[in-house]
Amino acid sequence: MDSLWNYFKNLFDKAGESSPSQPLIHEMIVRSDEEREDYAHWKKTLVCRRLEDWINNQYAIYRVTPRDIDEAIDFLDTPSSKGFVIHFSKTRYSRRDATHFFDFLKEQVLGLEYRSQISDLRTYNRPDWVETIERHYLKPGPRIRKEPQEDGRFLQKYGNITIELELRNEQVFNLRFRATSYQDSLFKEAREFEELIQRIVG
Repeated sequence: MDSLWNYFKNLFDKAGESSPSQPLIHEMIVRSDEEREDYAHWKKTLVCRRLEDWINNQYAIYRVTPRDIDEAIDFLDTPSSKGFVIHFSKTRYSRRDATHFFDFLKEQVLGLEYRSQISDLRTYNRPDWVETIERHYLKPGPRIRKEPQEDGRFLQKYGNITIELELRNEQVFNLRFRATSYQDSLFKEAREFEELIQRIVG
C-alpha cells in the first residue's frame, strides 16, 4: 500500500514540475497485439481511404487557391519544412481513426526507404489541460545517405520526417506531418513535397 501511495504522490509531484522541456511522462510507443490487429483491419476500411483522398484533394486545392481549403486542414510551406496539420478537433473522426492514421502515415513513409528513428509519447501538465504528444520520427535509410553523389553531395530524399498526434485531456486535437530538409551544401536538394504527398496518400 505504501508503494502505491508513493507512486501517486510522485506522479502528482511531477505534474507540478512538468514544463515544455520536462514532460510528466515520457515513454516509448508500443502497440499491443490487439491494437496491431485492429490497425490491420482499419487500414482496409473506407475511413482510411477517405482520409487519404481528402488530404490529396485538399493539397491539390491548396496549390491553386490556398484560401479555399477545408478549415480542418492547414499546409506548411517554408524553404526547409513542408507538411500539413489535420485539425481533428474540427472533424467527426474518432480517436481510433486518428491513432490508426498516425500509424498508417508512418508505415507509408517506411515504404519509401526510410527507417524509424524513434516512436515516443510525452505528456505535459498544461494550465488548462493535460497534453499528450505521440511522435514518430523517421530518417532516410542508410543506403540512401551512405555514399555521396558524383558532385560530392549526399542525398536526403524528402528530408527527416516527423509525425505527431496531439491529444488534450485524452481527446484528439490535431495531427502534424512535417518533412524537414537540410539547407546545407553537403546535401542535394530534397525531393518535392508534392511527390511525397502522392507517395503516402495518392
